Amino acid sequence: MITSIVSWTVVAGLLITSAGLLLYRDWRWGLGFLAGQYLGVFWLVYQHWPLGMAAAKLVTGWMAAASIGMTLLNLPDRPESDEKYWTQGRIFRIFMIGMAALLAIAVAPRLESVLPGIGIPVSMGGVLLVAMGLIQLGMTSQILRVILGLLTALSGFEILYAAMEGSILVAALLVVINLGLGLTGAYLLISSPEEPSA
Repeated sequence: MITSIVSWTVVAGLLITSAGLLLYRDWRWGLGFLAGQYLGVFWLVYQHWPLGMAAAKLVTGWMAAASIGMTLLNLPDRPESDEKYWTQGRIFRIFMIGMAALLAIAVAPRLESVLPGIGIPVSMGGVLLVAMGLIQLGMTSQILRVILGLLTALSGFEILYAAMEGSILVAALLVVINLGLGLTGAYLLISSPEEPSA
């Protein structure tokens, strides 16, 4: 019973952190939300994987966020290019967050019936993060936002995959992909200094 309550609280936290990634423009807030999101991923993955493998997800996500954050700290501040469109876009983003939440609510019970034992909170958290990551990817071409969207969508996939497979080699491959995305994002932010960072 306590585990179920914590899992539903974690799903609510994932909704808040992934919505924060879409709504806040400051990169510091974005990386903070990403770090919080990986805490939720850790808990939902821990439902099906041993503590060490689930902790590897948490540490890897934090390392990817830290590599991007250290890169952005060393770059000069640049003006935002889409700030004038932000007020109009916020309403649409809130609408899309609602659509992603409704999608997760509708799909999670069906996913539980197809894959018994996965757990509705786990399936809802995974579907929610995949949907929010894809929304993030579809709304921007900025390097930082694209990397955050990719990391979010990959986190959702990892939650769903952890419930079906417990292979250490696959977990290691997903760790390498997460770190690779973080380092690729850091490299692209350095190599394109004319693009806004947020």
